[in-house]
Amino acid sequence: MTYLEKLETAVKNSNSTLCVGLDPNLNLLPDATRKKIGSTSELVYEFCSMVVEVTKDHCAAYKPNLAFFEALGKKGLKVLDEVIEIIPDDKIIIADAKRGDISSTAEHYKKAFFDTFNVDAITLNPLMGFETLDAFSSDETKGVYVLALTSNPGAEDFLKKPFEGFDMMAEYIAHTLFERSIHTEAHLGMVVGATQSAEARSVIEHHSKASLLIPGVGAQGGNIEELANTLAAHEGIPLINSSRGIIYAGAEHENWLEHVGNAAKALKENLSIITQNYVG
Repeated sequence: MTYLEKLETAVKNSNSTLCVGLDPNLNLLPDATRKKIGSTSELVYEFCSMVVEVTKDHCAAYKPNLAFFEALGKKGLKVLDEVIEIIPDDKIIIADAKRGDISSTAEHYKKAFFDTFNVDAITLNPLMGFETLDAFSSDETKGVYVLALTSNPGAEDFLKKPFEGFDMMAEYIAHTLFERSIHTEAHLGMVVGATQSAEARSVIEHHSKASLLIPGVGAQGGNIEELANTLAAHEGIPLINSSRGIIYAGAEHENWLEHVGNAAKALKENLSIITQNYVG
């Protein structure tokens, strides 16, 4: 099964374009869980496993953020592996690694994430050049989400500046990804922030069949109706990510898990105006 086939199946089976971001910040974990578990690595595993259990019926994908696992030290990657193992096989798993290097370094990143952790996709930063994608490009069962127009204010520093005859560097990245995708076995998708809906339209027009990973809905304030308008003519399947807005819903309550499940269900329903275009 190719990456796009698995992605399409995951979205149709869940009737959802929601991606749940797994960002286990030790400072934000629910007190109710913290009181029961002493070890930080065990705490993170239990937290993530409970989040997966109550959200799996509402999402098509999960996006573990590497920084939060690496911060656990030598046990962090073991916890990451254990969390990946408990995610249902029919869900897309995206390693939010934002790596971007060349040659043997990139090859070893590929071995780590695609071969060892066996995730379906990875986020990559292209600013060292598009050769940073080469190591990840030969497996049709995998996907790559390249940072194109990110949701943070710092997108102004580079990605929104004019570049190589394009109004924004983000458009240049999208155009180049489209050209490379013609000869690449792995799927080359893009990261486009929901907080940048006004600018995103011109970016995704340059790579109209790209699957999109879209952060910025939820805690960052991205507007779903605006996003739906931006995506109206886009052919590639989007995954709309929410991390804090779901996994820390009701963190101050004893029944925090119920709040997490309800938050995921509510966002899935709110995203239906987008999802309906990709499940027919």
